Amino acid sequence: MSLMSDRWIREHALENGMITPFEEKLRRQGVISYGLSSYGYDARLANEFKIFTNVDNAIVDPKQFSEESFVSRTTDVCVIPPHSFVLSHTVEYFRIPREVMVICLGKSTYARCGLIVNVTPLEPEWEGHVTLEISNTTPLPARVYAHEGICQFIFLKADEVCETSYAQRDGKYMHQQGVTLPKL
Repeated sequence: MSLMSDRWIREHALENGMITPFEEKLRRQGVISYGLSSYGYDARLANEFKIFTNVDNAIVDPKQFSEESFVSRTTDVCVIPPHSFVLSHTVEYFRIPREVMVICLGKSTYARCGLIVNVTPLEPEWEGHVTLEISNTTPLPARVYAHEGICQFIFLKADEVCETSYAQRDGKYMHQQGVTLPKL
């Protein structure tokens, strides 16, 4: 596998719609940075949030997921309760080429505040908005900002094209829009 450069990412984003909308330069003036970086793309956080709460004593169960586990908010600033997390999604819609695998890491600005971004790899030929889990590991409430950078995607090109892609497997999270809850 090879790490893909800003030139490769730009080319595939502009010519093949790999990232939409696409920011060709890193935007950082007065915001947590987002856009094209040297070897990746810093994605933005959307303004749709599902904040986990235990008001109704719900149990989080991936096999029987209940919407009573969270409250939904549309806002430009989301406060994550202590030792809790929110689900949101990227502003950007991704279309991953067949020979590419994408991994995601949280931005250091948030990591230094005790916030962890968790995303599973984006597999070959997957497409959609990326659902993000943002965990607040601190004993204090924490803010995250919509329309600003939240994580960086790193693009890895395989030496050999995979035999079966996510699209061919008819993956259950294909073409997801907005926050997508667990599916069985």
